[in-house]
Amino acid sequence: MQKGMSVLVGAVLLGSIGHAWASKLDTELAAIVNDAQHPLAGLSVLAIRDGKVAYQQQFGLRRLAATGRGVTAPVTPQTMFRIASISKMMTAFGVMKLVEEGKLKLDTDAGEYLGFALRNPNYPNRAITLRHLLSHTSTLRDDDGYFWSAGTALREVLVPTGKMWARDGEPGRYFTYANLNWAVIGTIMERVTGERFDRLMQRLLLAPMGLRGGYNPAGFSQQEVADTATLYRRRTRDTEVWDSKGPWIAQADDFGVLAPQEPPGLDQYVIGTNATPFSPTGGLRLSAGDLGKIMLMLINQGRHEGQQVIAPASLAVMFGEQWRFNGSNGQTLKGLYHSWGLGTQRFADVRGNMGGMPKNGRFHAVGHLGEAYGLVATFAVDLKKKQGIVSLIGGFGSDPDADPGLHSAHTRAEERILDAIYQRAILGRGD
Repeated sequence: MQKGMSVLVGAVLLGSIGHAWASKLDTELAAIVNDAQHPLAGLSVLAIRDGKVAYQQQFGLRRLAATGRGVTAPVTPQTMFRIASISKMMTAFGVMKLVEEGKLKLDTDAGEYLGFALRNPNYPNRAITLRHLLSHTSTLRDDDGYFWSAGTALREVLVPTGKMWARDGEPGRYFTYANLNWAVIGTIMERVTGERFDRLMQRLLLAPMGLRGGYNPAGFSQQEVADTATLYRRRTRDTEVWDSKGPWIAQADDFGVLAPQEPPGLDQYVIGTNATPFSPTGGLRLSAGDLGKIMLMLINQGRHEGQQVIAPASLAVMFGEQWRFNGSNGQTLKGLYHSWGLGTQRFADVRGNMGGMPKNGRFHAVGHLGEAYGLVATFAVDLKKKQGIVSLIGGFGSDPDADPGLHSAHTRAEERILDAIYQRAILGRGD
């Protein structure tokens, strides 16, 4: 089924039964996934309207026998994806829970938590804090990497002579999106709790909400492993060479072929020295349905099934503006970033941002985006209007950079998906 992956799993249409827009949206999204020129491996989406799930649907495949090995399996409501940088927002929830517990303070010198000095040698008198790390204004950069094996301590690599230190503005003044911030954040979380990061996030977020998945697939149940999507692209794994007529090539989580393995060097792991083996920056596996539960929790001021998961005051801080582009105080990545909170993106109403998505620019949302190993994901919620969109694309069959969006910094496939969901599921157009 690699050429014509016309797989559509039965929709979950809560509150939309009998509406013409639902079947029209099914047809539109299926056409995007099965586009002959720009196919997608799989897609799982969810929409919330008036504080309730209005639409949930899946298309395509979570597993492909792309190399003659493994089995073919469709995307289902239970399918979990490695959600890439949306993980950062979830990690930020954990930080705010530790702030509530009194274990962390946002404006304390991060070095006091790490046990070693964290100072940019170009601005040695300026402390770097959790607030700076969470808002990408820490002056850390990814030039020397942001992942190290379990036997390596961050204090060995975050050295003054490294290439990870910027010169374009002191901490708190200049925005540059950097994964390395979350390597430091996760390690701080371990150090103040004495808990391994993956297990800590289970305690702080996943278990209280009854969410499946986590940051360490080696600890998943057999069913969770079976439900984890493999991420694909029609390009080689380690280069930028695309072949839209070639086979789908597994990029990550190829668990239909090889069971998930523990992070390398875990036998040497010392809690609180380096959390990157569990990828606080991008390693969380969750389903669209569970992301929808998180979205509803946010809409309901931190409450889930009658329990207060996180305080409203914490959410206000997380989603409040910490940085806004003024023309010279940061890097927008082709217009994608214009405003930031703590571990959360604020989609400003400007071209290129979610404010330009959908194309009428009326969706004023907060949340986070994700892109890695073929996955492209959106978590965007308008907390005031109680509406939101989750979109998880499991892989691209052609170079997405060669098919850019018409009115945003997103790919054209993303634009089409988000526009269709907004027009149909959020606005109800099509009845």
